[in-house]
Amino acid sequence: MRKVAVVTGSRADYGLLYWIIKGIHNERKLKLQLIVTGMHLSPKFGLTVRDIERDGFPIAKKVKMLVSSDTEEAIAKSMGRGMIGFAQAYRSLKPDIVVVLGDRFEVFSAVAAALPFRIPVAHIHGGESTEGAIDESMRHAITKMSHIHFVATEKYRKRIIQMGESPKNVFCFGSPGIDNIYNLDLMNKGRLCDELGIPNDKKIDIFTYHPVTLEKNTSLPQISAILDAIKNFKDIYWVFTLTNADTHGRAIIKKIKEFVHNFPEKSRLFASLGQLKYLSLLKHASLMVGNSSSGLIEAPSFKLPVVNIGDRQRGRIRGPNVIDVQECRKESIVKAINKALSPDFKKSLKKMENPYGKPGSSIRIVEKIRTVSLQENLLKKKFYEIMH
Repeated sequence: MRKVAVVTGSRADYGLLYWIIKGIHNERKLKLQLIVTGMHLSPKFGLTVRDIERDGFPIAKKVKMLVSSDTEEAIAKSMGRGMIGFAQAYRSLKPDIVVVLGDRFEVFSAVAAALPFRIPVAHIHGGESTEGAIDESMRHAITKMSHIHFVATEKYRKRIIQMGESPKNVFCFGSPGIDNIYNLDLMNKGRLCDELGIPNDKKIDIFTYHPVTLEKNTSLPQISAILDAIKNFKDIYWVFTLTNADTHGRAIIKKIKEFVHNFPEKSRLFASLGQLKYLSLLKHASLMVGNSSSGLIEAPSFKLPVVNIGDRQRGRIRGPNVIDVQECRKESIVKAINKALSPDFKKSLKKMENPYGKPGSSIRIVEKIRTVSLQENLLKKKFYEIMH
C-alpha cells in the first residue's frame, strides 16, 4: 500500500485539496497520511483544524510552526520551525510520496524537509505567477524541489517545462478547486444568510485582501484607501474574510475590524467560512473585491464580477470577469466597482468559461498518484533542455 502524505496549511489550500484527500482516503491501494500545519492550528485564524476533524479525515501529524507575529523575522522563524516539524513527521510516517499545493512558506518548509529523506514530491498549481508576493519565488523553488507536477492550464505546463522539468512528469489536469463547485450541494441564499447572520434583502459583496508581500509598508495605506472607497456603496452588505498569515497582515485585520465596528449594519467579518459557505457566498454574491486568488480561479465558474486590486495576482491568467485596478486609489476603486456592478458588464459574462478548467481534476490527480512510478530515477532529475 502506497503511503501518501498530504500537507495542508490553510483553509484555502484545504478547500482545493478536499476531493484529492477524500479520493486518497477512499482508495484501498493508498494510505492517507494527512499532515496539518500553519493557520489550521491557530485560534487567530479560526482554528480550522476542527473543520478537517469534522470532515472525518484522520490526521497523522500536526506540525506547529507559526510564530505569533507577522514581521519578516517571524515568517522566517516560522519556516525554520516548520522544517524541524516536518522532518520529525517524515521520520515517523515514512511516506512514499508527499503531496502539496500552492506557493506559501508553509509548503516550502514541507518540501525542503522532504529532500534529505529522498521522498518524491507531487506539486499542484505550479507554473503560475504572482509578481507582487514572495509566493512567486516560493512557488518556483517548490517546483524545482518537486518531481511530479499537476498544473491548471497549458500555459503553466509550458512554463514548468521551460524551467527544466521533464514533460513526462508535468500533467495539465486543471484546478482541483473547481470540483468543489460541482460536487458540493451549495446553499440557497435564504439558508446561507440565516447561517451567516447577514441580511437577505441586500446585495452581498465579498471582500478579501492580503498583504502584497514584496512591497514594504504598503498594507496600511492600501487597505485604508480600499475601505474608504467601499463606504460609497450604501446598498451593499460587505462580507469580510481574514487575510493569510503573511507579513504585515495584522495592519489589514485591524483596519477591517474598525470598519465592521463602525458599520455593523452593512458589514461582518469571518475568520473562516469553510468551503460550503464560501462557495455558496460566491454563488449568491454580486461582486468580489480584493486580491484573493479565488477571484481568478473559482469566481469565473459563477460568472462573478471581481475587482482585483494591486499587484499580488499580477501575472496570473484571468477571465473576463476580472477588472484590474493597478493603483490603489479611492477614485480608481470606486470606478471599477461601478463598472463591475453595471448590467452591461454582468451581461458580458454570460457565455464566459473558467480558464482553469472543468470538473474532474481531483480524480485524475489521485489516479496518477496511485499509478505513477516512484523509482529512483524519478528523484535523479535531469534538466530538460528545450530544443529550438
